[in-house]
Amino acid sequence: MTKEFEQFRSILETSSNVILTTHINPDADGIGCELALASYLTSKGKTVTIANHSETPDNLQFLDSHRQVLHFDPAKHSNLFKSVDLICVLDTNHPDRLANVKPFVLESKAMKVCIDHHLEPGTFADLYMLDEGSTATGEILYNLITFLDAKAITSEIAEYLYAAIMTDTGSFRYPKTDPDIHRIIAHLIEAGADPTIIYQKIYDQNTPQRLRLLGMTLATLKTECSGKVVYMTIDGQMFAETGTSEADTDAFVPYALSVEGAQVGLLFTELEDNVTKISFRSKGNIWINKLARECGGNGHQHAAGARVHNADLPDVVHSVLEKAKHYVQ
Repeated sequence: MTKEFEQFRSILETSSNVILTTHINPDADGIGCELALASYLTSKGKTVTIANHSETPDNLQFLDSHRQVLHFDPAKHSNLFKSVDLICVLDTNHPDRLANVKPFVLESKAMKVCIDHHLEPGTFADLYMLDEGSTATGEILYNLITFLDAKAITSEIAEYLYAAIMTDTGSFRYPKTDPDIHRIIAHLIEAGADPTIIYQKIYDQNTPQRLRLLGMTLATLKTECSGKVVYMTIDGQMFAETGTSEADTDAFVPYALSVEGAQVGLLFTELEDNVTKISFRSKGNIWINKLARECGGNGHQHAAGARVHNADLPDVVHSVLEKAKHYVQ
């Protein structure tokens, strides 16, 4: 993406005040990329604000040690968008995924840049740096930062990008993991990223409540299509009984796909306001994002998501399972 990187360099030359944002319920790729880009831009004399719809999950708070990430409140923070030169949207390419930040991004007269690795972008930005072939938005951002300044990867930036890439590659086990990404990871470790500490902070800081929720979720596991489709459900009562929330369900869905013979793994989560969140995973040549699109969502070949509004959980489960039957082999 040399052309796009050069365009970004030109945009930075005329930008001094920048806002960064990412998708609702951000993961380590979104948060890590925001913090990495903020660190780089700040080192170049830019004023940077990170504003997200959702609060940073507890297991990612360690990345934001300086408490830079702002939980966006339109009543308090809407003026932020009136004086900025540049808005960078990271790890999503659809403005709908920005939730309450969306209208302020769309209405702003600032230049808009989108950096992402998902399929089928929406039309809202002046510059897109998109590569669906990348393992993570963190991989794109690493290439961008090192293109702009070969010596820019500090220990802080290395930590942010390592967390972004590690999580979105499933700890380097997903299909897109290749020699190039391992070379990037080697550089990040050399620059100061600590693989042991980052993994422990993200994955080994479970609360008893979260583990109880996981146990209850695994107890719901069922199969369809001779075991090729495996699914689990979480309802509102389970959240209430365990004192947990949607953020605690991160990384639950791979358990469904870990069942022997499973080709499609699904997790249905009942949220407030009659919303059902669906997490999709697949193996082999199954383009699970196509099933997600049938449900109003999108994603990657092997990982995708959707949210269904105004439908009861059992009805959503039945509808999606009927569609999933056409995807297994």
